[in-house]
Amino acid sequence: MTIAWVFPGQGSQKSGMAEPVLTLPGAEERFALASRLLGRDLLAICQGEADTQVDPSDLNDTRNTQPALFVVESLIVDELRRQGREPAFVAGHSLGELVALYAAGVFDVTTGLELMQRRSELMAAAGGGAMTAVIGFDRDQLESLVHSTDGVVIANDNSAAQVVISGNPEAVTSVSEQLTCKRAIPLAVSGAFHSPLMAEASAAFKVHLESLAFEDAGFPVLSNTDPTPCRDAAQLKQRLTQQMTTGVRWRETMETLTSAGVDTLIEVGPGNVLSGLAKRAMKGVTTAQLSSSADLGL
Repeated sequence: MTIAWVFPGQGSQKSGMAEPVLTLPGAEERFALASRLLGRDLLAICQGEADTQVDPSDLNDTRNTQPALFVVESLIVDELRRQGREPAFVAGHSLGELVALYAAGVFDVTTGLELMQRRSELMAAAGGGAMTAVIGFDRDQLESLVHSTDGVVIANDNSAAQVVISGNPEAVTSVSEQLTCKRAIPLAVSGAFHSPLMAEASAAFKVHLESLAFEDAGFPVLSNTDPTPCRDAAQLKQRLTQQMTTGVRWRETMETLTSAGVDTLIEVGPGNVLSGLAKRAMKGVTTAQLSSSADLGL
């Protein structure tokens, strides 16, 4: 059995997602640490109980979503470690890449939370863009339209049948209207994530990253910008500095895992989006979701 752990990103969050992990060791302390760092009660926000006077108080606000998912997913990782479990590979979708790096021992939980706070604030501030998911399309037509339209890129190449385009609102609308597809779904996001419109935010994040010490990964990490297995600390940091402005190459990530003989995919965190993609793209793969202490046998 060859196992990969994968970590979902923004869009997987849901109200109440903290409750199933609160019985894990250190859960209340980790939420308290995150809350002190953010200056607001992250646990209450996850439970949908945030004081309406708190701004921002919505779990779907990028500044809350990203740290909340990191806390939930990292707590599950810690329990997997306590149980002596270890994957052959790890990968994360967008913000999930930071959890994958944490799982591989590249940095500690405090550094991870600080990175997530900085990343989420920078991305939330970089507004003015749009993102649209397109499903059931001709890839040649899509790539031709994107190539010929200024201000739009493929942000998330999720599978052969599902991608997300990102960029200037007019350009995103133009491509989605011209593209022959089953569905085009505008996403409720604050900016054009994983596109050149994130350049200023990415530059600021790079400066922050350069001040941090990364360790070599304990097992191979597949990055969004380069989905080839890597353990080298310097290379993993360099890949992360490019993540905000380049696409999430998840289709290629699944192809790499398949080629490496991965037959079991464990999705760590709320939801089953990545499991669903894997079932359609990775022939014969077995998937499982870990989102609660019960899933971990506790």
